[in-house]
Amino acid sequence: MLPHEPLPRRCSVRPAWEHTFVLAHASYIPDKARELRVSKKLTIDELAERLALPRTTIYYWVKDLPIEGSGSGGAFPPHRQRLGAPAMRDKHKRLRDEAYADGQRAFEQLAVDATFRDFVRLYMAEGYKRDRNRVAVGNSDPAIVGLSNFWVRRFARNPIRYALQYHADQDVAELRAFWGESLDVKPSRITLQRKSNSNQLTGRIWRCQHGVLTVTADDTFFRSKLEAWMDCLRAAWAVDSATSGRSSAW
Repeated sequence: MLPHEPLPRRCSVRPAWEHTFVLAHASYIPDKARELRVSKKLTIDELAERLALPRTTIYYWVKDLPIEGSGSGGAFPPHRQRLGAPAMRDKHKRLRDEAYADGQRAFEQLAVDATFRDFVRLYMAEGYKRDRNRVAVGNSDPAIVGLSNFWVRRFARNPIRYALQYHADQDVAELRAFWGESLDVKPSRITLQRKSNSNQLTGRIWRCQHGVLTVTADDTFFRSKLEAWMDCLRAAWAVDSATSGRSSAW
């Protein structure tokens, strides 16, 4: 190209060997791949193995020819997906219902322990309820957090997470050490989150001396049992209220 000639509108930056590679496949190979895709119902992996070519090349040739169960470029038809989704939802609902029933059956025995009833009451007032797959309690009172941690540890099957919300002028290392000792966990397990309005509290006293510690367990079955315990406690309160009302009438 001479210096005075204008540049083409589009210029390739690929090296020459890449262009040679792209053009190296004989024209009948893509046709063969498509034929095998339709007649033999071969997956992209099977075609790549048979033709000794990369999966990405095969996918580019046959992506408009989906077959059942072949993954990307050949997923299950939409009607199969529509059939599978309700079945999966029904399965998980059945498992949650079974956990809820287990919670109902265990309530009376567990409720003998006054601290268990305290934990359920506490969760009704302070617990996170927006997610049926998560149990989480956050508070600044070490006694409340300690009680919650005890019962979450007892019932959670999945790992427990600890998150600390703190103010900008607080000593993070000191806070971690305090909660680590209080909950008998390694301070390094406690993740940190600075209070969102931390810089706006200049001149005011933040009452959470030790920050706000949240204990979390992502456990669907534990959450279902906890829902049952809260319902059982509400029912017990209703009975107590009715009994108290009748006694007052007499």
